[in-house]
Amino acid sequence: MLITEFILNNKLIKTPVSRGITLLDFIRYEQRLSGTKIGCREGDCGACTVLIGELIDGKMKYQSMTSCITPLGNARNKHVVTIEGLNMDDLTPVQQAMVNQAGTQCGFCTVGFVVSLSSYCLTAEKPTLEGAIASIDGNICRCTGYKSIERAAADLTEMLVDKNLEDPIKWLVNNKFIPDYFLEIPERLINLNNPKPTLNGRLVIGGGTDLFVQRHDDIADEEIGLVLDRPEMRKIEIRDGHVFLGSATTATNLLKSHVMNGLFPNLWKHMKLVSSTPIRNMGTVAGNFVNASPIGDLTAFFMALGSSVHLRDDVGNVREVKLSEFYLDYKVLNKKADEVVAEISFPVPEEGTLFNFEKVCKRTYLDIATVNTAIQIKVDADIITHINLSAGGVGPTPKYLGETCAFLTGKSISKEIIADASDIIQTEISPMSDVRGSKEYKRLLLRQLFLAHFAELFPEHINVSELV
Repeated sequence: MLITEFILNNKLIKTPVSRGITLLDFIRYEQRLSGTKIGCREGDCGACTVLIGELIDGKMKYQSMTSCITPLGNARNKHVVTIEGLNMDDLTPVQQAMVNQAGTQCGFCTVGFVVSLSSYCLTAEKPTLEGAIASIDGNICRCTGYKSIERAAADLTEMLVDKNLEDPIKWLVNNKFIPDYFLEIPERLINLNNPKPTLNGRLVIGGGTDLFVQRHDDIADEEIGLVLDRPEMRKIEIRDGHVFLGSATTATNLLKSHVMNGLFPNLWKHMKLVSSTPIRNMGTVAGNFVNASPIGDLTAFFMALGSSVHLRDDVGNVREVKLSEFYLDYKVLNKKADEVVAEISFPVPEEGTLFNFEKVCKRTYLDIATVNTAIQIKVDADIITHINLSAGGVGPTPKYLGETCAFLTGKSISKEIIADASDIIQTEISPMSDVRGSKEYKRLLLRQLFLAHFAELFPEHINVSELV
């Protein structure tokens, strides 16, 4: 029998409960902590937000996550904090700011906002209003109105101006933002005894951000293998001229990576379009690939980088598959049943190589794409010497636009060439009409987004007004 050990608020948990049930259900029904609310059960509303803290390099790092699509097993060796674990005799500064600015009406969403803003307080980053508001991009309020909540975030930012970035937890305890038991958590986590279960022969899950939306009831009784609780599988490093990512690398890991930010100066601009802060904290790159959604944002992003997946079987054999060749049909992968994604790699871009990612969805944040696309391009004296172009939402699988790339390679950039390439793109795609848009609309979107790549990277050739 597998025992999962972690700390829930100030309580040590040792439970034989299936690691496949959601953390939300464990919190509410096994521990009777009802402050964490059941809302959408899809990771969209943020009412079930909790903090999950992990001991990394001797320091506690806390992140907000939506517990409704988090498997219990991902709490292994971690500190899980619900609203009950933040409450003290008096209101915390986060709670008081919400009260002062009338940031709550019915109150159903309030706990999620408080937890997310508390997560923002716990970061070792310089406080900014932009950062405070970004921390609640995964929380939805249906009755209060966001301006009052934004004002609360502004008040909170001012209160954090003197925060000690070297030891934020101690500063927050001393200033009554969080209870003092937080200071004892690192030593208590060190003393936990949680052997790693094998991944072989199991359903392997990363963040579960899409899988638990689709079939959380089924997974509750399955024997699963988990990778998100393995820090060694979240490494990002350069080896032999390639960038290698562990399969448990999350979107937030990408955003925080010095390697990725050094190669992609506009990384935040691109990645902020990928879901919300809690989901970015959970969703893994490999999970996005294996989920095989035709509109996977990270899939489109990495396909344009010429990425490969490295698949390892039960006996340790590893084979490499180009991401552009990984999708055989809708939800059908070039992957054997006993293979798991061990790593992802892509060549280090040559100096002068440019990159851009575009996405259109029904709302700016916390939404799946109608159409997305990414481009990697290198130009020498106006001649395109290298190009990768990907698109999602325009067929049954994520699409590498190979014919368009072949046409553009060796060509001089001009409006005429870009227009001709846009026509070739239309022959490579086969969108279908669905709730996110008609096939005609998706064709138009991809045309506009293709032009947007050049308007962003080569404004001397494409003017923004030409996209109208």
